Amino acid sequence: MPRIVWLLVTARAINRLGAFSLPFLTVLISTDFGASTTTAGVLSAAFGLATIPSRLAGGRLAARLGRRRTIVLGLTGCALAQLGIAAAGSLAAVAVFAILLGLVFELYEPPSQAMIADAVRPAERVRAYSLLNVALAAGGTGAGLIAAGLGRWDLRWLFVVDALTCLACALALRIALPADHRHRPAVRHGEHGEHGEQARPWRDRALWGMFTSGTVFALVYMQIMMALPLTLARRGLEPADAGLLFTASAVTVIAAQPALRLRRLATLSDSAALAFGYTLLAIGLVGYAMAHTLPAFLITTAVWSLGDVLILGRAFSVVAGLAPPGGADRYLAAYGISWGIATVAAPVTATQMLEHAGVAALWAGSASLCLALAAAQLLVVNPLISGKGRTAPAPDTTSGEATPAAETDSRPADRP
Repeated sequence: MPRIVWLLVTARAINRLGAFSLPFLTVLISTDFGASTTTAGVLSAAFGLATIPSRLAGGRLAARLGRRRTIVLGLTGCALAQLGIAAAGSLAAVAVFAILLGLVFELYEPPSQAMIADAVRPAERVRAYSLLNVALAAGGTGAGLIAAGLGRWDLRWLFVVDALTCLACALALRIALPADHRHRPAVRHGEHGEHGEQARPWRDRALWGMFTSGTVFALVYMQIMMALPLTLARRGLEPADAGLLFTASAVTVIAAQPALRLRRLATLSDSAALAFGYTLLAIGLVGYAMAHTLPAFLITTAVWSLGDVLILGRAFSVVAGLAPPGGADRYLAAYGISWGIATVAAPVTATQMLEHAGVAALWAGSASLCLALAAAQLLVVNPLISGKGRTAPAPDTTSGEATPAAETDSRPADRP
């Protein structure tokens, strides 16, 4: 992997070490300020709503200010907002800082993901994004343990430590990343007229297919983050033990990385790999519906985390591959809105399902969505992305191993 990929991976691990506070935002609102579960869900949804313009701004600021400046701005803003939440003395103050956090929360993602996409060959993108996922998981192993410890003492300290890691990450990247320079707008030559035109992600049907499926996946994923502490409480367990479960998930993601090099997995088409991942996710969530002890929750967490291993790297690689040269920022920013939508919806859907239908219904319903995603990926999304020239990867016969996620493009003039 190029040096810039390792820089982003290392910084992401540092940042992830403290990124354990958000799943406990609803718990903080409920316990420290006596708010109802519904109120806590609404305020968390307000945070999620603010992340939507944040993601779009991240793509545009990367083009105007530069990728490094945008990354540093986003991380510094997150730190200040987190400290505001930790110091807030009223529910109104928490709400204000939660919204401010949402407005800067996603600035980091489009420029950092686009840097990775531009730094490696298309055939190596799944490996690169999977490496980023490993960094998140590695930081998450420590994050979960810190959350389990600090959460028993004072939930506010979770936000303080999160802020400190954001500042450390911002400083490291400000020093290490190459200086910014302006990029010309991405153009698809020969495809939209003689002189081409600026790439517009929302006119790409393949991106719409990935965006729709990605939104449903993000909703399920965010429901896990938001509802797991509340689920543990309803099952008579300690909510802070969600930190242990997040650690188990991170360990599983790290341990499962060598499996991505297996020929049978690496040579799967993008849609087949994604459908398999959604199915594993569904199996794990069915386990949550039936679990009543911490060991049972740990086992089912490991199962759905295996699905996570297959999904995240592939999804980002597909989206980056759909973008024209230099257009990865805008494509990844557009795709990332799915997470903002999910962050808005998940606190409301999760808390309402828990309150009116119960734990089993919440997780069984989430599992059903995952199975529907697997079917839709194969029947609906696959024809769209196949039409853009993405095919199943070919085995690397020189090394004896499969080359993960190699991709071909039917428009060679569009690739550098």
